[in-house]
Amino acid sequence: MNKEIVEVRKSFESSPFFSLVGFEVLYFEEGNVKIKLPVTNKLLNANETLHGGVHATMLDIIMGMTIRSVSKTRCTTINLDIHYIAPSTKGEIYATGKILKQGYKIVTAEAELIGEDGQLLAKGVGTFKLLRNEV
Repeated sequence: MNKEIVEVRKSFESSPFFSLVGFEVLYFEEGNVKIKLPVTNKLLNANETLHGGVHATMLDIIMGMTIRSVSKTRCTTINLDIHYIAPSTKGEIYATGKILKQGYKIVTAEAELIGEDGQLLAKGVGTFKLLRNEV
């Protein structure tokens, strides 16, 4: 694995928010990233299912990670569209993403959340701005 992609991976894994939620990187290669999240009681809503905000966060993060694995450039979310398909109450969920279209400054990506039983839980499409030469 090249040094640049190792640094990008570390930037996510060292994020306080990333560890607070409980994400774990399963693999991080250029254009091929997968993370998992154990469903814990602290992440459940009043219906005792995984909170929709957790789905949104996981979709957003996996798309950003996938984009950065390719572009090696920081990015920020411009738009995020989520389809909630099935609830989750226990076990682990997994996220993968892919780039649909990449321009010089704007990238469109999509992602899926899958339960440990293989069931599709949520899908998302996002538009991201690459922060080239910006602080």
